[in-house]
Amino acid sequence: MTQIYTILFDLDGTIINTAPDLMSAHNHVMKKFGHPVKELGEIKNLAGKGAWMMMQRSFKKEVTDEKIKKEMTNEFINFYSKNIANDSKPINGLFEFLDWAKSKNISMAICTNKQERLAVDLLKKLKLFNYFEYVAGSDTFDFNKPDPRHLTDVVEIIGGDLKKTIMIGDSEVDEMAAVNAKLPFVLVADGYTEKSADQIKHDFYIKDYIGFEKIISKYL
Repeated sequence: MTQIYTILFDLDGTIINTAPDLMSAHNHVMKKFGHPVKELGEIKNLAGKGAWMMMQRSFKKEVTDEKIKKEMTNEFINFYSKNIANDSKPINGLFEFLDWAKSKNISMAICTNKQERLAVDLLKKLKLFNYFEYVAGSDTFDFNKPDPRHLTDVVEIIGGDLKKTIMIGDSEVDEMAAVNAKLPFVLVADGYTEKSADQIKHDFYIKDYIGFEKIISKYL
């Protein structure tokens, strides 16, 4: 069956507010290794490029020993994997939109810089996994966002058409991947980025998924 349309989603900050659990894991590590903790807003600025980059950006001034950096990052991932869905919640209107998209036979997939196993586990815990035909994490391929192949390879795998595909994300990393893949881009507000909305090129800007079907319907 020819696909009607394909929607690619980023994960953290795009369909799920994961910042509270990321903050808990981050601050657990910082306390354990004797460094200052951070507030929620600071975590949102650090997230978006995967656990390794998040921790690197956080302790770049305090920690210079590469071995210690790896220990801290491993501690972060270990703690986070055990506490991944304590306070993480889907963005408002998400379930209703996903149900609508399914009813229209729209294909959907995840393209995230979170490790694949963590992404899958989080989606399953929040009852979201079955909506998506494919989940591509930071370690699924030999490349990840902003490399356009993170998006284009997923579209190919699920049998989609790049001319009938859109990318939804919350940061410049997602925007760059979409631009590089020549896909329209929807920016989600209050993203996990240091940039403001007007610094990130986008075709549409949304606060949540309430009424989002009106935008997607324009492409069908």
